[in-house]
Amino acid sequence: MHRPRHGRRTLVLAVCCLSVLLVSLDTTILNVALPSMQQDLHSSVSGLQWTLDAYTIVLAALLTLAGSTADRVGRRRIFQLGLVLFTAASALCSLAPTTGWLVVFRMVQAVGGSMLTPVAMAILTNTFPEPRERARAIGVWGGVVGISMAAGPVIGGVLVQSVGWRSVFWLNVPIGLAALVLTALFVPESRAARARRADPVGQLLVIVLLGALTYAVIEAPGKGWTSPLIVACLIAAAGALGGLVPYERRRAEPLIDPRLFRSAPFSGATLTALFAFAALGGFLFANALYLQGELGLSPLEAGLRMLPMAVLSLVCPPLSGRIVGSRGPRVPLLIAGAGITASGVLAVLVTRSAHPSYVLLALTYALFGLGFGFVNAPITDTAVAGLPRDRAGVAAAVAATSRQVGSAIGIAVIGAVVAAGARTAAWWIIAGCGLAVLALSAVTAGRRSPGGAGRVAAGGLRAVNACSACRQVSPGGPQPGPANRIPDQCVSCVRGT
Repeated sequence: MHRPRHGRRTLVLAVCCLSVLLVSLDTTILNVALPSMQQDLHSSVSGLQWTLDAYTIVLAALLTLAGSTADRVGRRRIFQLGLVLFTAASALCSLAPTTGWLVVFRMVQAVGGSMLTPVAMAILTNTFPEPRERARAIGVWGGVVGISMAAGPVIGGVLVQSVGWRSVFWLNVPIGLAALVLTALFVPESRAARARRADPVGQLLVIVLLGALTYAVIEAPGKGWTSPLIVACLIAAAGALGGLVPYERRRAEPLIDPRLFRSAPFSGATLTALFAFAALGGFLFANALYLQGELGLSPLEAGLRMLPMAVLSLVCPPLSGRIVGSRGPRVPLLIAGAGITASGVLAVLVTRSAHPSYVLLALTYALFGLGFGFVNAPITDTAVAGLPRDRAGVAAAVAATSRQVGSAIGIAVIGAVVAAGARTAAWWIIAGCGLAVLALSAVTAGRRSPGGAGRVAAGGLRAVNACSACRQVSPGGPQPGPANRIPDQCVSCVRGT
């Protein structure tokens, strides 16, 4: 594979960073705008949840399809289509007359968003094949999420307070157009060496699973867990999951390859993303209502209160990427779990007061920013390391899907708890998610694990070991004997080719 020059690789990284800025800035700004949207559109708490989760669920359901389609028909082509859809849908969201229409336009926005994050990660993986360079690039890419968390609440607060909540969607239009032009100019086309077949049945089962489960969690507090509709949704979700796994195991080219989950680090990264982003989604949702609802702060004041979290979310990802490149994923994940847990516990204590200490509130947000800032790079690196580059789109999509599913579940669960008047329980749930990240990092994350991703069959490859030097899987795997005197490295790396 042709390797782009350093300057061009930097431009490709910049374009990919613009795409993640587009998606993540939309999320952080929108959370600040929720109370204003609720008042203007006369929306309930569940309506606000659907404004966020309709986007998240559609995004999660289509991420793997977008990743595999990009591997098949061309990553730049799918990436450009995603930018067009996301930008156009953002303009439509700013015109939504009711909550229902806003939810519809957010779903269209999610279709475009599903083509951005996993495809950008696949582009990065192919542009930076060397593990340390890739880890550092992912650290920069993750740092853009931090930039969105730093800028989002403040920019959102200024826009909502001065222009109105609709203006938060206007910001996506110039960013999307700029990314579209730069992609056409600098991002090279790439695709998998061998095209994979579409999996419409698997895709349908994923949509039913995520949609039915999320609907049940959001609507159950109002309709009751024993209502026929909620019970039917739970049965449908369980049936979809029960049918998905055996169906995908029988397919030669599945939408989601269950064999990937035989790897302890890959499974650990997936679950870690689930818990970490459940904590993030729940934390942002609960704080938007807490700061502006209970404390009566303006949107700008609420955004400024969250700056400690935003700043650390900006500073920590590049550092996390460097640690992953030099020492592996365990240390950053331990820091992430500890930070999220401590933040949840401290929030329980701080929010009991009608006039909370500004210092303790800032410390709560700083701890969460520290934890979240360290979590992205190790999750992504572990998910794609040791897999063939022509499966990078699917592997990155699985990791991205777990993030979105986690965020959707976090918003649904925390929203239901808040709607029931049990805000303290919401903070304990967030702390529990942090403990789960901490436990998973201790058990499954290591620099080299006997259950690593390199041992799983990927896209038809038989189970082999990954090369310890380039961390990629080849059909032959590391070859011991005279041809290779370093048993855990592939022949190409031993020969220096």
